[in-house]
Amino acid sequence: MEQKPTIFDIAKKYGLILGLISIAYFVILNIAGLVTNQLASYVGYIFSIAIIFMAHKAYKNEGDGYMTYGQGLGIGTLTALISGIISSIFTFIYIKFIDDSFIEQLLDKMINDMEAKGMSDAEIDQAMGFSSFMMTPIGITIAGIIGAIFIGFIISLIISAFTKNTNPEEEI
Repeated sequence: MEQKPTIFDIAKKYGLILGLISIAYFVILNIAGLVTNQLASYVGYIFSIAIIFMAHKAYKNEGDGYMTYGQGLGIGTLTALISGIISSIFTFIYIKFIDDSFIEQLLDKMINDMEAKGMSDAEIDQAMGFSSFMMTPIGITIAGIIGAIFIGFIISLIISAFTKNTNPEEEI
């Protein structure tokens, strides 16, 4: 009898896939000069949605055909965590060793966005002071992992509602 896959087995596989897709998407956006484009970053969520959906499907197909809401939430969140770690490590290496001007680009974009909103120089200086820790390779790496977990959790909350298939024999 084949052993049912564990949540971690599925999340590890699909987290690696999503992490590699995220890296490739970042490189494409960077080459195209769209890395600070908000719409392009939202398009990236489509990959997360698709991969988490595929992970849920794989868990059910490779197992007994059932997946509870909690299992779906766990698979999706863990997939996002693994992907977030992989892509954040890449981002750290990229910022620290390949393109140290990347943080400057982000800061310039932030300042331009705040100026476009009509913020005063004092307000911009205050906001930039709050952002100083986050605008380091370590800060961006930590924020990337936390952001991946948060977004993955939210996506999993929604997707799991549609992909769950609870075993009626186990419902009590």
